[in-house]
Amino acid sequence: MAAFKRIFLFMVVNLLVIVTITIVTTLLGVPGYMSAQGLNYTTLLVFCVAWGMGGAFISLALSRMMAKWMLGVQVIDANVGDAALRDLVARVHRLARAAGIDRMPEVGIYQSAEVNAFATGPTKNRSLVAVSSGLLGSMSSDQVDGVLGHEIAHVANGDMVTMTLVQGIVNAFVMFFARVVAFFVSTMVREQLAWIVRFVVTIALEIAFSFLGMLVVAAFSRWREYRADAGGARLAGREKMIGALRALQGLSNRIDPNAAPALQSLKISSKPAGLMALFATHPPLAERIRRLERSHT
Repeated sequence: MAAFKRIFLFMVVNLLVIVTITIVTTLLGVPGYMSAQGLNYTTLLVFCVAWGMGGAFISLALSRMMAKWMLGVQVIDANVGDAALRDLVARVHRLARAAGIDRMPEVGIYQSAEVNAFATGPTKNRSLVAVSSGLLGSMSSDQVDGVLGHEIAHVANGDMVTMTLVQGIVNAFVMFFARVVAFFVSTMVREQLAWIVRFVVTIALEIAFSFLGMLVVAAFSRWREYRADAGGARLAGREKMIGALRALQGLSNRIDPNAAPALQSLKISSKPAGLMALFATHPPLAERIRRLERSHT
């Protein structure tokens, strides 16, 4: 049930953008892809790409602010009086410099018993790396380095932008095919009802197609986790990265699936189960560890 909630809320965030665009543009009469002869497929494709990508990039631009708000992240000043927090900032900045990042990420902490961390931001030079208080209280220094290396690898790889591009492309296809199918369905009813049928069917299909599109987005997210693990191993050290993942394995019962579910895809770990694993944004920890161990042989 908890896995379902994560997936459902993650979908709602993206669906909200698509459905809002559909309602607003329809009410304002923005779509210009309808003519007396039917659909203009070229105009429709341009419309869907523009709004699908635009909506995804709006979400990306707001990502740091939303993450801070949803989790109550407190950004740490590099000169903070607390030595442990000052050391955390220094570690993140050291790894960022090693990864070739020009502008140091913001470093934050959020109060939660879960053992987790995440990175977000619109570009690698405008990023945020945040850790939970539970992680700092439960992991050794080396294990924390492994987690931070993983998150900095996400930033250096530009994973926030590439994930947005993938989501934007999925959005565009969802909007395009929903409108094509809705148009043909509307030709089967009386002309007076055609517009309302087209509108309702478009919304319904956007929801259904977005659900399928999540399979693509989730598969890409799992792939980028493997890549970030490899990057974390290079930056922090292979044994530290493996140690961090093993620690997460042992502390997995403290990864709260109900804590800001819409942000699960940003974090270092989640708990997929059963068929819901197809929609999981993270691969199983055991498989991630195996891949890192094999990379040494």
